[in-house]
Amino acid sequence: MNYSEDELLPISALADIVFCERRAALHRLEEIWQESVATIEGHHLHDKVHAGESESRGAVRIARGLRLRSLRLGLSGVADVFEFHRLEQGAEGIVLPDVSGRWIPFPVEYKRGVVRHEESFECQLCAQAVCMEEMLNCRIPAGALFYGLSRRRKDILFTNELRHGTEEAAILLHQVVNAGITPPARYEKKCEKCSLLSQCMPKTAGGGKSAAAWLSAQLEL
Repeated sequence: MNYSEDELLPISALADIVFCERRAALHRLEEIWQESVATIEGHHLHDKVHAGESESRGAVRIARGLRLRSLRLGLSGVADVFEFHRLEQGAEGIVLPDVSGRWIPFPVEYKRGVVRHEESFECQLCAQAVCMEEMLNCRIPAGALFYGLSRRRKDILFTNELRHGTEEAAILLHQVVNAGITPPARYEKKCEKCSLLSQCMPKTAGGGKSAAAWLSAQLEL
């Protein structure tokens, strides 16, 4: 099954759905956004990356702000950076316009924080690779996440497990959006680092919480 152009959702929303279904619904269905120092710094980092020019560094060519889409995943977006690495003579790869040799794409997604394992980011990066694979009819084995605060990057292999998780996340994202229902809040430790914590209110509005009981308790204060 392929999605139509009108059904495409942002690749960035994939990171939301992997992190928290409710967060994805608050963003996509209720259009609730809350800026924080972290999100503002993240926006500035992405803007700076996209504003840079394409360049060549020996056996690596760097393109910024490439538009991507996958009708199979139903996703579209703009990549921060795609590096194209020159392959050894005789190796399979893609052909670049007006450039000799064969090349393999290598996506690099920029994040604000420090190097760490973050499944949501890895799925977002993998989705970018799947989009490029579909567009260029190639296979991309790996990419990287660059973390701005630590100025380091973490290489990510696009294993079968990660690819499957990315496809499942894309399916879930479409299901949540098509259902049009925001899932109930459920407090977890990760909620504390979510920019929507004050809007979501997982401790007071979580699943199984009684609004009547909450109101009664407030009136007794």
